[in-house]
Amino acid sequence: MPDLCAPVRIAVVVPCYNEAATIATVVRDFRANLPAAEIIAFDNNSTDGTADVARTAGARVITVPLQGKGNVVRRMFADVDADVYLMVDGDATYDASAAPMLINCLIENGLDMVVGARLSEEQAAYRLGHRFGNVLLTQCAASIFGRTFKDMLSGYRVFSRRYAKTFPAHSAGFEIETELAVHALGMRMPVAEIDTQYYSRPEGSESKLNTYRDGWRILMTILKLFKTEKPFAFFFGCFLICMIFAIGLAIPLFETYIETGLVPRIPTAILCSGLTLFGGILLTCGIVLDTVTRGRNEAKRMAYLAVPLVSSAQKLV
Repeated sequence: MPDLCAPVRIAVVVPCYNEAATIATVVRDFRANLPAAEIIAFDNNSTDGTADVARTAGARVITVPLQGKGNVVRRMFADVDADVYLMVDGDATYDASAAPMLINCLIENGLDMVVGARLSEEQAAYRLGHRFGNVLLTQCAASIFGRTFKDMLSGYRVFSRRYAKTFPAHSAGFEIETELAVHALGMRMPVAEIDTQYYSRPEGSESKLNTYRDGWRILMTILKLFKTEKPFAFFFGCFLICMIFAIGLAIPLFETYIETGLVPRIPTAILCSGLTLFGGILLTCGIVLDTVTRGRNEAKRMAYLAVPLVSSAQKLV
């Protein structure tokens, strides 16, 4: 049980890659809004002196050699011990004044994740391509995993300790936000989303996100998570595809056989048989893996429940 007299330990964790132009602003703004929080910058092989700037601004710096935001998040949750984790990108585009509101929402409602959904009237802040890709990928995830978020790819989030300490973090790059959302949905965690202002990058700061390359990676991550979290639905869909092709190719063969009593297209008949057998194998895989996944989810749930939830009676300082 958490000590109800103890203050809530808050860690502001900031993934950074070549953000020397903005990291000092991020540290200063979050220090002003969360004076009791520990601010930790995770430098991911920056070449522009980001680590030195963050350290000078008053942040603790941890270096992550493995490149990619997913690798940084894995280290964040493993190396930092806190009751509440606030993750924000180091590009000074998120509203630091909303941080207390996000944290209070998490604690008072007993939630495990609160997402700061991005709202912006600035075209430069939220480019049309990024906006469209976010909506498309969010809707894709929603169609597979059910209820989801308006802004699944936001880099502004608050997590409970039990979320952080039970998150597997398989992703290596920007697709980590998708995994964060799907993990919460798969575990049926209590979550929320609050609109927050999103600003354009200051002059001298450049986005590291590639719209097409990273969008493709996120889409592939959604499909991988679909296979991992819902194996029966995934393999049953593959089974249906095989059967549709097999039946479509077999219909002309049956028509010819009924008319002539012959099967002249032997290769097509062999292909139909192969597709049917392959479909049966996929269906069997789906049934077996669904049983395995249920057992794995039960183990994940037990590990999740073993971590105490921050009580709303604790002091938020």
